[in-house]
Amino acid sequence: MVDLAGVADIVAKMARPVVEGFGLSLWDVEFLREHGENILRVVIDHPDGVSVDQCERVSRAIDPLLDAADPIPEGYLFQVSSAGLERVLKRPSDFDRFIHHPVELRLFSPRAGKREFVGKLAAYGDGTVTLEGEDPFDVKQVAQVRLRYEF
Repeated sequence: MVDLAGVADIVAKMARPVVEGFGLSLWDVEFLREHGENILRVVIDHPDGVSVDQCERVSRAIDPLLDAADPIPEGYLFQVSSAGLERVLKRPSDFDRFIHHPVELRLFSPRAGKREFVGKLAAYGDGTVTLEGEDPFDVKQVAQVRLRYEF
């Protein structure tokens, strides 16, 4: 069995200079199983958004590096995509960057009968995530926090 986190770290180290060479930033690298298939996903970002052409150029630049390094002994599908408007926040720096932005927070177990909360991200740290007008949520109870694009 392949170490999913280890593969993501190896690929992130290879991909970062390539992505930055295109004037973009590396948002995330995921190696996971979806519908019985291994998927290696490199997620890129730019303040002005990311085009399909940019994803294609990054993919074409990283693909030969993956072939040469061969970090994944099994077959997999390689994807390059944009972080998108409703991206998932994972790292402390993600939360710091999007303080006061609208988010959707999902819990593993209900709190006050609800699993989903929507509001502006007020704080992150000391083991909690806080939305404006809500009591802090213990990060161990939080399944996901994603930006919420409001029209």
